Parts: sequence; structure tokens; C-alpha cells
Amino acid sequence: MKRCVLALILLTHICQAQEWQAEVMTGFASYNGDLSQRAFSPRSLRPAVALNMKYEFYYLVIRGGIAWAQLAGDDKFNKDVSYKSRNLSFRTNVWEASLCAELNLVEPDLFYAYPYLFGGVGVFKYDPYAFDNEGNKVKLHPLRTEGQGLPEYPDRKKYSLTQFNIPVGGGWKWRFNKKYDLAFEVGYRVLLTDYLDDVSQTYVSGTVLTNRVGPKAAEMANRAKPIPGSGAIPGPGEMRGNPGVKDSYFFSGIKLIMHINGRQE
Repeated sequence: MKRCVLALILLTHICQAQEWQAEVMTGFASYNGDLSQRAFSPRSLRPAVALNMKYEFYYLVIRGGIAWAQLAGDDKFNKDVSYKSRNLSFRTNVWEASLCAELNLVEPDLFYAYPYLFGGVGVFKYDPYAFDNEGNKVKLHPLRTEGQGLPEYPDRKKYSLTQFNIPVGGGWKWRFNKKYDLAFEVGYRVLLTDYLDDVSQTYVSGTVLTNRVGPKAAEMANRAKPIPGSGAIPGPGEMRGNPGVKDSYFFSGIKLIMHINGRQE
């Protein structure tokens, strides 16, 4: 009988802890890939925002949401002369939708500040671009800068501008009042593509690109300057990127969480 009473009390407590929440995040995104020497650089920070709907079930929170961010990378910010001489850059807007599970590491009702972890699956859309020698915005995907989809390079398939990702991360929540919480979150996006920045493998023939796609493709594919000390400029077959490591990006920011029906206590 005592066990039944305890089970009933526990079940009632768990049911009361269930609630809907809405949250908005504003902060920064940061790119990590072939055009960055370091995993994180303040120069790569760009704006990011996110909107989520959440359902809290005691320690577990299920959330679905959308996010937007800008990402950018530029060899001119790298210290290594070989990176600088490569002289590549990119920018892109990223639109993301995700479904994640959050795990509160302590019982939320007992603490006014507590940590949490999250993980899930997502899908994002992007479209990398750069600026040519005249300052014109040029989309990189149609140019096939590394020979993607060309018969001369049958092993290089065209990459999709819609990709899956794996969001993981964590943060810290603060109870503000019965209606609102604040949180700080850092999230890492594991990607399945190495073409977020349109850079992955080796240089291809400029003649092939000019004949198959056009002179703009050859211009944007190899923008290298002579390497100091040798005067050499990389040619076909030389490394343009690093295919062994996938690209990635980060989100970090402050979140305002609203308990739609007020906090259940």
C-alpha cells in the first residue's frame, strides 16, 4: 500500500512538471573548416537567431525549432603564409530546422540555476558565395570550383545545398520568475559535408573549368597569390583543402524562455 501511495505521489509530481515553453535565442555563429587555421576565431563571429518550442517532462525537454545564421571564412585572417597565399574566402546564410532532446542535470524545481545538455538531428540549407576581383557577389556552387560533376573528374559529385547535421551542446539556465527563464547556450553542429565553404580537395585544371563552366569558374577556383620565398602558384592536383576533416559551425547566445501557462510548481 505504501508503495502505491509513493508511486501515486511521484506520478502526480511528474505530471505537474510537464509544460509547454517557447524560447528565442540571439547570439553569434562561428565557422570552422578549410579556411580557418584555428577551431575558433573571434573574426569569424557572425549574427545568429533561433526560435524553439519545447515540452518539458521533468528532467527531459523535447524541443523543435528553426534558426538562422551567417557564416564566413577568409584566408586573409590566417597567420600561415600558405593559407594567406591561397587567398580564398566565402560567406553564406544558413537556415536550420532541428529536433533535439535536452537533459536537465538536476531537478529544475529545486534549483534557481542549473546546467543542461542537448543533442538531436537537424537539416540546414546554405549557398556559399564570394566576391570576385571587381567586388561582385558570385555564388560558388554553380561554378563547380573543384570539378564537381564534370566528366574529367568522375569521382567528384556535385554537393547538395541541403544537408543533415547533428546538433550537440549544453548550457546553463536561470529561473527569472514564474513566467520566464534565462539561459546561455553553446551548440556545435557536426556536419556530413566538407563543402560548407566550397573548399575540400585539390585544384583542378583552369582550362577545363573555363571550357566547361566559363572563365568566372576558373577565376574563383584558383585565386592564389605567389607564395613568399618561392614565387610558386599552386596548380592542378595540388591541395586546395583538407578532405579528411568535415566542416562544422557553432552557435552561442542568450535565450529567453517563456513558460506558456506559467511555471508548474
